[in-house]
Amino acid sequence: MFKVKETMTLTKFLCSAFSFCFLFSGNTALLIPKHETHSAFQLRAATAIPLDKTDESLVLPSENKPNIGVLLLNLGGPETGDDVEEFLFNLFADPDIIRLPKFLSPLQDFIAYIISKRRAPKSRAAYESIGGGSPILKYSNAQKELLCKDLKERFDLDVKSYIGMRYWHPFTEEALDQIRKDNINALVILPLYPQFSISTSGSSLRILQEQFAKNTQHYGPDKMVHTVVPSWYDRPGYVKAMADLIKKELVSFTPAELAEAGDAKCARHVLFSAHGVPASYIEAGDPYQRQIRECVDKISAALPGVSEGVQVHLSYQSRVGPIEWLRPYTDDVLPQLGQQGVKNLVVVPISFVSEHIETLEEIDIEYRELAVESGIENWRRCPALNTDKTFIADMADMVAEALSQPSQTVTEACIANNCGDVEQFDQRLGFTGVQGVGAEADLRVAGRLHDKERINGRVAIFGLLATILIELTTGQSLTDILGISFN
Repeated sequence: MFKVKETMTLTKFLCSAFSFCFLFSGNTALLIPKHETHSAFQLRAATAIPLDKTDESLVLPSENKPNIGVLLLNLGGPETGDDVEEFLFNLFADPDIIRLPKFLSPLQDFIAYIISKRRAPKSRAAYESIGGGSPILKYSNAQKELLCKDLKERFDLDVKSYIGMRYWHPFTEEALDQIRKDNINALVILPLYPQFSISTSGSSLRILQEQFAKNTQHYGPDKMVHTVVPSWYDRPGYVKAMADLIKKELVSFTPAELAEAGDAKCARHVLFSAHGVPASYIEAGDPYQRQIRECVDKISAALPGVSEGVQVHLSYQSRVGPIEWLRPYTDDVLPQLGQQGVKNLVVVPISFVSEHIETLEEIDIEYRELAVESGIENWRRCPALNTDKTFIADMADMVAEALSQPSQTVTEACIANNCGDVEQFDQRLGFTGVQGVGAEADLRVAGRLHDKERINGRVAIFGLLATILIELTTGQSLTDILGISFN
């Protein structure tokens, strides 16, 4: 039997049908770490269980005891060279990656097939250069295990954790199957992307939204409540973890290297390199660029400043195709820094929490080679967070706080972050509009966003189809014809 003590009014407790509040003795609204209390605290989850307002305490059947799960969402990556082409197909078949006008949407898979066929040899070679496959699952599994350990040690919470990859195994659907088999009835969804983007967190949440809607017998509110942490780029723990890693690289420059600096004011430079997204996404309301800038500002504030000989820069990497992406591009900024006489540079992969192809190959090999060619002699690359202790502890705090606060559902998270087409998706599945926690506008804002994306989408698809036609006609990729190298 599971005993629960009433410490707040029922009205405050049941915030909504999807409320996700964990309450403790002492009328405390947050989880209490073990070292802060001498007695074991009591946990109650709002799992749609009816409560009798007159009861001071309640004994629940053991089968209604909250069974907590944490679902970590990530991109995924091919484990071997043989997986690369299928991984690329899954990536480019995602309408949140290549957004086609509606009349061309039936061509999504065909276009993905052409692109994946063309890009597979070069991408396979890139993965071979880092050992044959992506290490992202290895790091994600390590983060998952350490997260559960920290939650147990500091909060005495027994939590099961899962990995849901968007484009490779274990797919999000596979994680949900295991969640159902484990009878999880309270789920915290945590994308491993600090900043929210339609193409990353948004795409993964769309899959969850669809699965929850299609399988209400397994994931409906009477079976499982859930809450989403859509972004966490501004958390003090995350900012500290990043700043500490950068500081280690900054102090690694030798006196001789500092003396070589061509910049009289700043002997050391930090380049934050964020993953790029198409500019049309930002125009359509994607909060990614704003969150990246705010994130860089917060981390920079914790670093030595210009007065201490450190200057900060921001650029965007990993662009693909002929359309406009966020600028400035990293492969443009590096030569510019070289021309300015920069000799000592720390490159920081700001939108990645674990090592993978964009850090190990694109930054460590391609960009480092470009930097050296540009005269930047003393190169440092800040490692990804991976299993950093401060980062893991902050993830545990995130989960604890999510369990202590009113929930934000996947639909609400999409609305709050301006994911386009949510209205049409909800109408197709028979949903009614809902104002989400943290939402800045209702579903009607989607109409305004759709107009911009329709224009941008047509321009983009024209360029894409022209590229495919050129490649099919010449037998060469457009990047080879133009002498451009993409990862």
